[in-house]
Amino acid sequence: MKPHRSPPTPPAGIVPPALVDWMSAFRDLLTAPVWNRVLVLVAGAVLATGKRTVSQALRVMGLEAQPDFARYHAVLNRACWSSRLMARRLLVMILDRFLPEGEVVLSIDDTIERRWGAKITARGIYRDPVRSSHGHFVKASGLRWLSLMAVVPVPWTTRRWALPFLTVLAPSERWSKQNGRRHKKLTDWARQAILQAKRWLPERRIIVVADQSFAALDLIAADRRHVCLVTRLRLDANLYAPAAARRPGQRGRPRVKGPRLPKLVQLLAALSTTQWSSVVIDWYGGEQRRMRVASGTAIWHHSGLPPAAIRWVLVRDPFGERDPQAFLSTDLDARPLEILSWFVRRWTTETTFEEVRQHLGVETQRQWSDLAILRTTPALLALFSLVTIWSNELVGAGMSLRPLGAAWYAKSEPSFSDAIALVRRALWAMPDFPTSRRSPTTIKIPAQLWKRLVSTLCHAT
Repeated sequence: MKPHRSPPTPPAGIVPPALVDWMSAFRDLLTAPVWNRVLVLVAGAVLATGKRTVSQALRVMGLEAQPDFARYHAVLNRACWSSRLMARRLLVMILDRFLPEGEVVLSIDDTIERRWGAKITARGIYRDPVRSSHGHFVKASGLRWLSLMAVVPVPWTTRRWALPFLTVLAPSERWSKQNGRRHKKLTDWARQAILQAKRWLPERRIIVVADQSFAALDLIAADRRHVCLVTRLRLDANLYAPAAARRPGQRGRPRVKGPRLPKLVQLLAALSTTQWSSVVIDWYGGEQRRMRVASGTAIWHHSGLPPAAIRWVLVRDPFGERDPQAFLSTDLDARPLEILSWFVRRWTTETTFEEVRQHLGVETQRQWSDLAILRTTPALLALFSLVTIWSNELVGAGMSLRPLGAAWYAKSEPSFSDAIALVRRALWAMPDFPTSRRSPTTIKIPAQLWKRLVSTLCHAT
């Protein structure tokens, strides 16, 4: 019988002590061997440039010669840990740091991770939202992810950031048929994610903002008792007055709607008879725009689906520079300007998706295992939130976070690229850069660390 051997741990000094402290909130969710390897993978994912594969993370950490490299792959494709418990813990961290009280605005949206390969069974063919436009349709093969993000103020910027905490895979219909499962629509996954977030935050008021693809009556019917849902609304939606009160002795099923109301596109055509009010809105990009707004309550109804009582908001640009838009809220008492301010925050979701592709290597991972695929992309999106939290702690500790500008680009405030640069600087410097007392302009760098730095910079893309 072979003697029992404890799993190997990373060499001493490889994982910066600061990272161990930052990740301590997740310590009780992992076993000791998995915890040690998670620290290595997280540090490698932050410090690496280009691809975010397990091999690249080990290489940037100086562990390319480790004989037990397969154990690091097992963290994603075999180890027992709960992504849902991790997501809950991350949400608590985000709100504790940036929004400890008050209403919580959550943004939900889907994105396509462009992936090819016969072994990636859950992929499908979808409309590519990045490359498509109103007049140009582009298809993409890949995985469709649904991400729920907390839109919170960040102290060292003037705008709000959308920080992902829960990301789920919405498999293709082909995958559902091959695996003998009922296919779930994107709105079904959204319903489950929203209700899960509400169970995690039972005492907080939650406003969920989403694009027009989530303006579905079945989603509104399932979530309206728990959260306030704000989405776009079609200009030709069927709107009705509330149903009249039931008369005494009246038989039959109660009416669900009253007389038909004019469609919003008709209200736009009748500008002189529609009651408009002038408001100043903090629009996309931080600019303020003066708009004309009309609002009211109605019953939104479509045959075969449950009716929904909504407050609609119709917005038009008096200068004609932008097309008219309509929005809905399931909170009938919400003010039109309040609804618009909630919805405008949704735009930060698109910024987050772009940043994780550019700076965290989403779409560069190469896992084929179903379980590894389910874990890797949500982990990289969650890393966006963790880097934001860590950079905020470093700023609070006195480190300077300055935007990387130039003579040709006057960058006014820090972005995520500056935040991750600050975290990288802290991870590189904290454990191994003792300053020489004799010469304050010179520092001593261990040879192994110097090789890691040079290798990372030489192979950066």
